[in-house]
Amino acid sequence: MGQSTNRLCRIDIDDSALPPPTPEMEQDRRVAVFDLLEDNSFSLPGRDGQDVPPGPYALALAVRERRLVFDIATESGSKVVEFHLSLGPFRQTVKDYFQICASYFDAVKRLPPTQIEAIDMARRGIHNEGARTLQERLEGKAVIDIDTARRLFTLICALVPG
Repeated sequence: MGQSTNRLCRIDIDDSALPPPTPEMEQDRRVAVFDLLEDNSFSLPGRDGQDVPPGPYALALAVRERRLVFDIATESGSKVVEFHLSLGPFRQTVKDYFQICASYFDAVKRLPPTQIEAIDMARRGIHNEGARTLQERLEGKAVIDIDTARRLFTLICALVPG
């Protein structure tokens, strides 16, 4: 990975108001954060004629008052911008994702590989749908590629009650 400034260098998740995650959710979250930090594309467009400090950026993700909060700072900790997204557009996709993940974890224990593969394909499809929704919701606020959106959607799932 190059030393691009259009990236996230740190990710913090504020889940203090949530019940403890299941071991599977905790594992998904750890993998998503690791993968995100290894490879991501995240840039902030200038707004209202104002330039944005160059990255890399630190992202704090939280849910406050039923809104998804992206709190973005520079690598050194200076606040850059905070934006809030309605959780509404994510709710059904997150709910569907949790249901298909439950089916997937159950299937892994008792079904043949062909059936597991079919469920996994459906799971990936829902995951992609959530990633595209995130990209749309961030339009004009942040620019992310599809892989970054997928990994961030995994983290959003950890914050949104299913």
